[in-house]
Amino acid sequence: MFQQGLSGLNAADISLKTIGNNIANASTVGFKGSVAQFADLYANSLNGVSGNNPGIGVSVARLAQQFTQGGIETTNNPLDISINGGGFFRTVVNGAVQYSRNGQFLLDKNGGIINAQGAQVTGYLANKDGVILSGAPVPLVIDSSDLKPKPTDNANFSINLNSKEELPVKTPFSPTDPTSFNKQTSLNVYDSLGNSHVMGVYYVKTAPNTWDVYMSNDGVELQTQKVLSDAAATDPVKAARQAYYDAVVAVPQGDILAANIGYATALGEQLETAILAIDPAADVTKLHAMWADAATNIGNRANTNPDEIGATMATAFMVPAVKQSTLVFDRSGAMDLTAMAALVPPQKLPLTVNLPIFPDLGSVQPMVIKVDFAGTTQYGAPTSEKASTQDGYSAGSLERFAADEKGVIVGQYSNGKSRPLGQFVLANFASPDGLVPLGNNAWAESSASGAPQVGVPGDGKMGKLRSSSVEVSNVDLTKELVNMITAQRVYQANAQTIKTQDSVMQTLVNLR
Repeated sequence: MFQQGLSGLNAADISLKTIGNNIANASTVGFKGSVAQFADLYANSLNGVSGNNPGIGVSVARLAQQFTQGGIETTNNPLDISINGGGFFRTVVNGAVQYSRNGQFLLDKNGGIINAQGAQVTGYLANKDGVILSGAPVPLVIDSSDLKPKPTDNANFSINLNSKEELPVKTPFSPTDPTSFNKQTSLNVYDSLGNSHVMGVYYVKTAPNTWDVYMSNDGVELQTQKVLSDAAATDPVKAARQAYYDAVVAVPQGDILAANIGYATALGEQLETAILAIDPAADVTKLHAMWADAATNIGNRANTNPDEIGATMATAFMVPAVKQSTLVFDRSGAMDLTAMAALVPPQKLPLTVNLPIFPDLGSVQPMVIKVDFAGTTQYGAPTSEKASTQDGYSAGSLERFAADEKGVIVGQYSNGKSRPLGQFVLANFASPDGLVPLGNNAWAESSASGAPQVGVPGDGKMGKLRSSSVEVSNVDLTKELVNMITAQRVYQANAQTIKTQDSVMQTLVNLR
């Protein structure tokens, strides 16, 4: 007699507990609320006729989780990541795979991405070149090592040369005389150690639609720079440089002044020999006096070293410049590659430029750069640089990182470059309602949920990610409070049916 009311009390109690759990987790990131679903109970009749069966109460059919989208709130942590759409983060705890919508992550001491419970977030790692390595998901680890320098392999100078320009006033070309060229542009390039060098390009008009191109490195024309570099690589100069190092590290310290003068003298003698080899008619007396005076003045200066000596000596020597290419334009202002190929010697783009480095910084010598002039024109407009690009960069340390909507974790480095470090993966299920809740904002797959479908964010049914944000609980507090009042009334009503049944029983007992 009391079965209906008792089952109703139990059902109302479970409903209240479910509502209470929803309310308790209203601020839990990634939480998905549940709803108690009920089913009526009927006893089977022996003769199969149950039309007059009043029923024997109610049962809890299931507690259905509501996998609807929660709101997105922004945060200041780049490792707070929300999912906008379907899917779950895939995590590993002691070898067991779990799934979560809570994207509040942090780094462990090894650079691994984990959640508050220590579960490792999985995804795809990137190699040293920033290429994402797809395959089986693995725990994500942020590679905090420095970004290695990349030497410049390709450079492009894009400029408009004014077709109305006159020929330079003076000849031959000299990088120190602005009246011997029409235009100069420059671009920072990088050697194998990541040292920056200034690559200069000089444009000299020689005839209508024809321009000679000269180049420099760190302000020194390439032919002069090559002479300096070759001289520094000779045995006498290398020995003098080593003598300077030996004097510096000696205990007590050696005669640094004498070492500096010795280096400047050795370098000057080699330069003199190289210049005479290029121009046998050069004034040897003048050349000798020039480097000898420079050596004495440089060597006597306090706190100097071979690199400073070399840089100063570079300004005291100059050999005839050698052009690197000739650009020819057609009558429409575009570059005429056919006419350039017909020149003697033939001119072909891109041209390979060997860029000597002086003083020697220990990098690969020379820098070999393919130089192009794509986009260069000759119109009747003021000479102006359009764009100059190159593909090298210096070393850089990791400063920050964040994930984009596709889940790619992009690292930003101190040299201004960026590189993918890894990629989050998401898992989805044919029936998310079949997932087994484990607590700690995690679920496990079951036979009812089906096997996980793993993919990258934004593909198929996978949602997109948003860095510096979290998905808040999908619990509607107003609705839950109203549901709580309803569940309370149901509980009271069922208690009243038991009280009424008790009154009826008492009446029956009192019959005489």
